[in-house]
Amino acid sequence: MDLSTDYMGLTLRNPLVASASPLSKTVDGIRRLADAGVGAVVLYSLFEEQLRQQAALDAELAEQGAEQFAEALSYFPDEAEEDPGPRAYVSLLERAVAAVDVPVIGSLNGVTPGGWADYARAIQDAGAAAIELNIYYLPGDAHTSGRDVEQRHLDVLARVKDAVTVPVAVKLAPYFSSTGEMALRLDEAGADGLVLFNRFLQPDIDPETLAVVSGVSLSSPSEARLPRTWIALLRGRVSASLAATTGVETSADVAKYLLAGADVVMTASALLRHGPQHAAVLLDGLSEWMGRKGYATVDDLRGLLSVAPGTDEAEHERAGYVGAVRAANRSTDGPW
Repeated sequence: MDLSTDYMGLTLRNPLVASASPLSKTVDGIRRLADAGVGAVVLYSLFEEQLRQQAALDAELAEQGAEQFAEALSYFPDEAEEDPGPRAYVSLLERAVAAVDVPVIGSLNGVTPGGWADYARAIQDAGAAAIELNIYYLPGDAHTSGRDVEQRHLDVLARVKDAVTVPVAVKLAPYFSSTGEMALRLDEAGADGLVLFNRFLQPDIDPETLAVVSGVSLSSPSEARLPRTWIALLRGRVSASLAATTGVETSADVAKYLLAGADVVMTASALLRHGPQHAAVLLDGLSEWMGRKGYATVDDLRGLLSVAPGTDEAEHERAGYVGAVRAANRSTDGPW
């Protein structure tokens, strides 16, 4: 089977991409993912908060050094070189690119336009094949308008696009009032890829300790229906590549996303549950399924079940909703 695919102008050996996770936090982890067969690896995210912390530390060290001797303005103690933030991130990226033969994609996680451009350029210079913008923003202020939230995404994208020449993808959430319009605006603003969707890590409450509990939960296949629906709707309507993420556990999940119209399928949870070697299981299963169905290439099946251009999207979704409700009512002897 020919599993090769194109993602944002990058030629990948297959459509399975390891998304940002603890597995891509070390060179050894990245090498294990590549050896297992993934088409590309997204490095774990560099957070905006780390950039701010680094800037504050640099300013503090420079001020301390200036009190000792003028030359200290160009000097940093060893501790500044050992931080887990931007410097270490760029170093990891350089070593990862040298260690594997698949594209390594840098990831920036933040919410404001300022400060991204310089680090995006540093990530590009370190050898990143592309950059993924993980704009993780929940507007807690009830006075923040939806248009302000949307504009923040566009501003971040514009700032990074101005700073780099490598492809830039935006990982967005499904909670816009009009997700389709937001996708179109990002596409028109120059996004080379759209990653659907980001999962917000919502806290829980422990009634025994009376405490708010933070935690990271791995995704399940049932969560894939929402991104799959939007990928099917956006296929053929945007020029940006479409990356699917969330709910990938089996090769069938990979096939479903491709049938909906995804250019690549990203996974982290399944690889964390089963180890990097699970990538080979997913790819072998996809090849076996393609063989049974008579597909020789990924292009043969991609988008076969997407919503055809020219379809009334709202009517299409409404018809699907009504059909599902009727089916549910029939199965429970309902009034329909």
